[in-house]
Amino acid sequence: MTGLKVKDVSKVYKKKTALYPCSFEATEGICLVLCGGNGAGKSTLLQIIAGIHSPTSGTISINGKGISLNRENYLTEIGFMPDDFHAQEMMTIEEFLSFYGSFRKVRKDRVNEVIDLIGLVDKKHELVKSLSKGMRQRLLFGQSILAKPNVLLLDEPTNGLDPYWVNRFVEILNQIKKEGTIIVFSTHMMDVAAEIGDVILFMKQGEVIETIKNENKIEETTMKLMKLHRQ
Repeated sequence: MTGLKVKDVSKVYKKKTALYPCSFEATEGICLVLCGGNGAGKSTLLQIIAGIHSPTSGTISINGKGISLNRENYLTEIGFMPDDFHAQEMMTIEEFLSFYGSFRKVRKDRVNEVIDLIGLVDKKHELVKSLSKGMRQRLLFGQSILAKPNVLLLDEPTNGLDPYWVNRFVEILNQIKKEGTIIVFSTHMMDVAAEIGDVILFMKQGEVIETIKNENKIEETTMKLMKLHRQ
């Protein structure tokens, strides 16, 4: 099967279940959003797909490549943006992206293209440590899309972004979708989920409690998500 396939994936830490068995599939150009409050299991699921943690049970494959059979090939398919910034703060923006780009043989012109896309051209020679929260988020996002991955995984990517950059983020993701990339991201922002998600998995206490197939009814889907969040 082409695309991303997650089958019966779970995660148990000692005696605590962080993620109950979860299954879904996403094909080319699909955006799947993980929605829910803190402790819902969103980050755990993303980190398992990204290969950071191993599942307690279940399997994951991308374009037929399973992480357990060939980790290196599997990881070449992925771009990952974590929810926290742990990076070399004494690098400039340009050095930071060039460093991560070198692992994927990304050309210099692509690095410059991404710097422009995330709106940091005038800051590219400044140190990472001098950046605001929103700029750091944009930099992490830029790192995740450098190599034009087949599967893009984003953990709370809109945290710290101002309204302009939330809108810009949605525009960029819509363009990436059109290019055929599979996108999976987590968010607390119900309106963002409703605006861009083709499929929304609403999660609570480690379990997917509802799967919503979005049909561009943004207000209706937002209200449904808000109602689920309040339950």
